[in-house]
Amino acid sequence: MKRVLFVAALLMFIFSGAAQAAKKNVVLFVTDDQGIDSLGCYGNPVIKTPMQDSLAADGVRFKYAFCTTASCSASRSVILTGLHNHANGQYGHQHHFHKFSSYDNIVGLPVYMNHAGYRTARCGKYHVAPDEVYNFQQVIKANSRSPVQMADNCKEFINDKSDKPFFLYICTSDPHRGGGSGAPVEFKGEKYRPNMFGNKISGVYPGITEVTYDPKDVIVPPFLPDTPVCRAEMAQYYQSVSRIDQGIGKLIANLKDAGVWEDTLFIYISDHGIAMPGGKTTLYEPGMRSPCLVRNPYVKKRGIVSNGMLSWVDLTPTILDFAGALNDKGQVKKEVLKKIAKVRVTGQTTRDSKAGQFHGRSFLGILDQENPKGWDEVFASHTFHEIQMYYPMRVVRGRKWKLIWNIAYGQPYPFASDLWAASTFQAQYKQGMDTMYGKRTIKRYIHRPKFELFDLENDPDETKSLHGDPKYAKVLEEMKAKLKGYQQSTKDPWIVKWRYE
Repeated sequence: MKRVLFVAALLMFIFSGAAQAAKKNVVLFVTDDQGIDSLGCYGNPVIKTPMQDSLAADGVRFKYAFCTTASCSASRSVILTGLHNHANGQYGHQHHFHKFSSYDNIVGLPVYMNHAGYRTARCGKYHVAPDEVYNFQQVIKANSRSPVQMADNCKEFINDKSDKPFFLYICTSDPHRGGGSGAPVEFKGEKYRPNMFGNKISGVYPGITEVTYDPKDVIVPPFLPDTPVCRAEMAQYYQSVSRIDQGIGKLIANLKDAGVWEDTLFIYISDHGIAMPGGKTTLYEPGMRSPCLVRNPYVKKRGIVSNGMLSWVDLTPTILDFAGALNDKGQVKKEVLKKIAKVRVTGQTTRDSKAGQFHGRSFLGILDQENPKGWDEVFASHTFHEIQMYYPMRVVRGRKWKLIWNIAYGQPYPFASDLWAASTFQAQYKQGMDTMYGKRTIKRYIHRPKFELFDLENDPDETKSLHGDPKYAKVLEEMKAKLKGYQQSTKDPWIVKWRYE
């Protein structure tokens, strides 16, 4: 009788275990063109982002997280490879005539995860190529302007009782510009139509309760002009962000309903900063600095605000570290690489390091630390946005000093088509080159020096470059040396520009 009871108990244990979802799942949630100015947890008292704020309170909020290039495709290639785009080949936009794509012998994060024993799926904006580099096993269709619909369409994937854990990459098109123009706003005797930032003129997206904002209540960040036109655009931007927030809430609810929330690493970021001149496409702070909220279910300390500086090259190694796919040197384990080598044959070569190595490093071990040691500097690399916009920049950004090398400084700064058309910018541009746009003149924004050296402690808005001041000549040379070292270590083809032009 005892033996029968023992066998019955054993069978119950086995079957109950089989019914449980696999552990160590990963969700990487990426928004489109969202700066840190648009979340309550980052200090905005006006915008309504309760779910994002709740996520920060239940995990860690990084105050100093940075994209490496403030351009959609290029940034996503870095997010999904752990390599700067000058090394992975995705120099700019993937779609249409822009035609940029990564080298086909690069290995992307979903491919690593596929061969590390994960089920992988993507939902929403993709914007990278080729597919063999960024191959997810499943594509979940949804309107990327409707985050609640996206979350619901992922339910079947989340609820799958496979013995494999999952990696879900979910990317909204909010709060990217789009959707046409709103009601005209009069300013300086002219009428301007603010962009809708994806909001509908009539009707709502599935599952969304639209949250609207009065332009007089929004907070205009210092790099933008405080004008009625700008306020009208910021109100539309806020509304788009609040739509994202509802999608996050729905996705987390679905994870909880599936019983996997307490075994899921949840990372929330934006590809880069807001779609305004001075933000997106630039490597000034509003372009580089991005939200980063991380909840590791296995970390006991919650509500951490981290001062550690990280960048998007650190995301792929962090996720692979959580998945148990890295060795003690921070490289992909040999057994995973062997599986990849068996199925991937390419004829293309790059100057970059071998598969399994990254420009970034895992930040998994600092998620319970407010002031982690050794996380005090980041680098950035931008080359294109749209194909017409060749303007390579390389950046080193520390706690106090930041150096931007404008490699093509002799030419006017090029504009993304949608940013050029932005009513916020046009309202200032039409007044002349000496008109202030935020804390810079239009002329200073368009015509930039070879080097821009900023003291971020005393000049956080990057209003005064110190590159020509003899008092800072030593600092400038030290920062240049750091840039050169970074370029050399990442095999940056643009390093040759130090020798000519």
